[in-house]
Amino acid sequence: MTERRYDPVTGEWRMFAGHRQDRTFLPADDFCPLCPTREGHPPTEIPLPAFDVVVFENRFPSLSRRPPAPAVVGSELYPVAPSAGANEVVVYSDDHHLSLGDMDVERIAKVVEVWADRYAKLGSRDEVAYVFIFENRGVAVGVTLHHPHGQMYAYPEIPPRAKRKLDVARAHHETHGTCVYCDVVAREQSDEVRVVAGNTSFLAFVPFAARFPYEVQIATRRHAPSLLELTDPERRSLAEILQTVVRAYDRLFGFPLPYVMSMHQAPTDDGEHQHVSHLHIEFTPLHRTAEKLKYLAGSELGAGAFINDVAPEDAAARLRAVQGT
Repeated sequence: MTERRYDPVTGEWRMFAGHRQDRTFLPADDFCPLCPTREGHPPTEIPLPAFDVVVFENRFPSLSRRPPAPAVVGSELYPVAPSAGANEVVVYSDDHHLSLGDMDVERIAKVVEVWADRYAKLGSRDEVAYVFIFENRGVAVGVTLHHPHGQMYAYPEIPPRAKRKLDVARAHHETHGTCVYCDVVAREQSDEVRVVAGNTSFLAFVPFAARFPYEVQIATRRHAPSLLELTDPERRSLAEILQTVVRAYDRLFGFPLPYVMSMHQAPTDDGEHQHVSHLHIEFTPLHRTAEKLKYLAGSELGAGAFINDVAPEDAAARLRAVQGT
């Protein structure tokens, strides 16, 4: 079963992919499918003895260029559609243990270039409306492979959370005549208390109304709708601040902090969102202390109302403090 079903109560499309139950789950290091294929070892997904950055189609996709027909027949109340789109894997390095925080800026910059290239190429496809770049890191967030990698989902419509943020941004622009995220960046630069790090092109900060205790957002200081609008120096600046933030996370509790990294940028199906799309990256770690996780429970999952245990100003101060250690 691979299909998309529409929920008439929420107005959201959901993906179903039964074959993903059989995907590789936390294999031993010697059997990692994302490592290079080396002599005397089983072949992996990457038939190369060494590499810098590799992109390939996910073997267990939720979305694909030529999806099968849905297993059920839809109706006016319950529309059903093929799972058209793309799922790609981005392997950051041939080193099984090299995370973003361990990489030098030059290597991270190569990853940024790959993100930009695939965003453009996937976004140019007729069936794709939104390209979502993300990374799941750590067992706590459900990762199934430890080798440092990220993913790209190319959706046939703007996914729910991205659509809600764009709708809010459009309403803000209609009322105030400004990009809401430009206003947020200006306020965080002015207040300073929630800033984690910054450079000439980017600002990293804990959001004023953060959902997770150590959530961090990285945003362009100027209005840039997507990776494609960044200059070469700005792309390098992005690599620099990504390294800074992930290293701070790794020092916060003395271990590689599990997180979900989510990149938000302009939809790719038209140009109508350019003025309200502001490139930013969200890091959402689940830990609230070294030993305790922030679980999504009744208020979060049932009502969608987040409760945070740590003041954003305190979280930012702690993340700033560990950068010098």
